[in-house]
Amino acid sequence: MLAITGNFLISISLNIQKYAHLRLACQANQKPYYTSKLWWCGIILMGLGELGNAAAYGFAPATLIAPLGCVSVIGSAFISVLFLKETMRAADMLGGTLTIAGTYLLVTFAPNVTQELTATKIQNYLISWQFLIYVILEIIIFCILLYFYKRKDVKHIVVLLMMVALLASLTIISVKAVAGMITFSAKGKMQLTYPIFYIMFITMVTSCVFQVKFLNQSMQLYNATVVVPINFVFFTTSAIIAGLFLLFIQTKLLLTLFSQCLCRCLLSFLGVFVITRNREEEHLQVPYIDCGHIPGKKEIDKIQPDSNSLSYGTLHDEDDWTSAQS
Repeated sequence: MLAITGNFLISISLNIQKYAHLRLACQANQKPYYTSKLWWCGIILMGLGELGNAAAYGFAPATLIAPLGCVSVIGSAFISVLFLKETMRAADMLGGTLTIAGTYLLVTFAPNVTQELTATKIQNYLISWQFLIYVILEIIIFCILLYFYKRKDVKHIVVLLMMVALLASLTIISVKAVAGMITFSAKGKMQLTYPIFYIMFITMVTSCVFQVKFLNQSMQLYNATVVVPINFVFFTTSAIIAGLFLLFIQTKLLLTLFSQCLCRCLLSFLGVFVITRNREEEHLQVPYIDCGHIPGKKEIDKIQPDSNSLSYGTLHDEDDWTSAQS
């Protein structure tokens, strides 16, 4: 119930943020999105939803909690249709049904392996060779994606949401560790005095902040009905891998459980593919005017404003236009 409620709040928050971006795009004087009160309402709801998810990780393994993210997929699909006036297709209904069915199978037959995570156990997990290889590979992939994002200005939805998923795996590990130590401390065996608790807490907060940054970028460029399902696939896969590594079981058993979980995820992933198939990138509607159709004005050769500026394609203020003419 904690995970379901948390994911539903997250779906509401994403659509509120999307609505805030649409409102800002239609204003004559463009402002940064973080100045919008509506956007901050969405962030607060997302924080509450993530708190529910974090609490759920304290009572169940990640392989059981992560697939419940399908609640945000279905919730976001209906909310975006009702309030953002996005289109609902027959494929969306079919994809949603497949996603729910796949998640039900995954949750029902997931390996229900639980461990009491103490500070000493977590320290041993973090210095194991399996975990170190996993983290190094993650860092390399993230740096490659970040290079294309920053240097090559690649804003493709796969690049953005893969960075979100890679950060989410760190979030899952840190949340699981923090929740486990708090739960163990509540039983009378204090774990909050160990430095590893605060290291994992800082990792959790930092990774969450950067997740919001990249997720917010994708919500600006694409429909919520596209972002949420793809994010669900990447996040679920990343969470299952991170959750199984955190169990620190034998390598052979680890690979077996991962293959089983991934096979059961395929039905959900198929549903997400059906939802996102044939959808195109959405460009926000920005008010503009064609310079060639202004009465009494001639088009000025091929001069264009800076496309990276927030005011690109918008009308200039009268004072700015006068100074530009002079």
